[in-house]
Amino acid sequence: MKLNQIAKIGIIGTGFIGKGLKKVINILPDMEVSCILTQRNLEDFTDKHLHTNSIQELIDKSELIVECNGNPIYATEILCKVLDAGIPVVTMDAELHITAGSYLSTRGLVTEAEGDQPGALAALKNDLVSMGFKPLVYGNLKGFLNLNPTIKEMQYWAKKQGISIKEVTGATDGTKIQVEQALVANGLGAVVARQGLYGYESVDIETDANRLALHAKEINQPISDYLLRSPQAVGKFTKGVFITAEYDRSQAPALEYLKLGEGPFYTLIHNYYLCHLEIPKTIRQVLRDHSVLLDNSSHPTASVCAITKKDLVPGESINWANRVFLVRGEALSFKDAPNHVPIGLINDLVIRRKVEAGKMLDFDDVEIPDSKAYDAWQYTKKLMK
Repeated sequence: MKLNQIAKIGIIGTGFIGKGLKKVINILPDMEVSCILTQRNLEDFTDKHLHTNSIQELIDKSELIVECNGNPIYATEILCKVLDAGIPVVTMDAELHITAGSYLSTRGLVTEAEGDQPGALAALKNDLVSMGFKPLVYGNLKGFLNLNPTIKEMQYWAKKQGISIKEVTGATDGTKIQVEQALVANGLGAVVARQGLYGYESVDIETDANRLALHAKEINQPISDYLLRSPQAVGKFTKGVFITAEYDRSQAPALEYLKLGEGPFYTLIHNYYLCHLEIPKTIRQVLRDHSVLLDNSSHPTASVCAITKKDLVPGESINWANRVFLVRGEALSFKDAPNHVPIGLINDLVIRRKVEAGKMLDFDDVEIPDSKAYDAWQYTKKLMK
């Protein structure tokens, strides 16, 4: 981007993130929203001149596009065309990355943004590695978990928080954190050490981060995981992400003086992520440096399977509207279940045979439609073998 040029930013999605990003860009001097792709009726918008149902119009009007639609099947189809047009893509969509991201990266520049936990961990890693730290744990901090919330509960919280039922349910049943930590594992060179992650219930972050670090030492690989706030930790447990790392022991006295403890493990916490407010930071980095903050990599090892919440019977369909009440996601190492259906492809599929509650869906259990995302997953499976 040339000095003093105002960047033309396209947006895919009109949900919480998309609407919020539009408002943020409107107050920034160095960029402007040029076009917003939506599946909704254009008459729904007061500024309908900015909105379009045309992918080509989005491409023609944008020099960088931010994808925050949240549907990896829809987004993959769109982004193949965007990337083929030579336009870089910034996302806030971890599920897209673990479904199709490795394939999309072969077609152009696509990166996750700062603003959510994966981007925050990628930025924190860059800072710490530049100082000489050696990460062992890329950790997420979670305040609450209910593996099978009711529809009524989720409707209440979706309305209260101003987000979709899909988003609030994914945050409640753990699907969101499982998806995020799978992306973190793939993008930052770590692994998922246990299906569903360890996710220790924790009162003290440092103590339990050290437990995770010991697991990393045992397998001699960094791990991606999380800690769940214990009910006894109220008022003691921050939101955010953390990295637990080692450092050269010659610096142990200095690190203790700097209040990082005696070692050998040091836990550093990034206690905020500001969603759409931070996306412009990544937009600027991409326009300036053409750099990738975080993607699914060309050598992914982790995925997220679908665990049934109820008995499913032949002929039953799972679509975008009912998915969150029928299945939830668990991160896993691909080699442990190579025939699993990834959570990102759970849309418009039909159950072939009875699957009991609590079981993992695999491809023999379902009829799944063709899509660009499905093709991308087949490409990713070859990388994981």
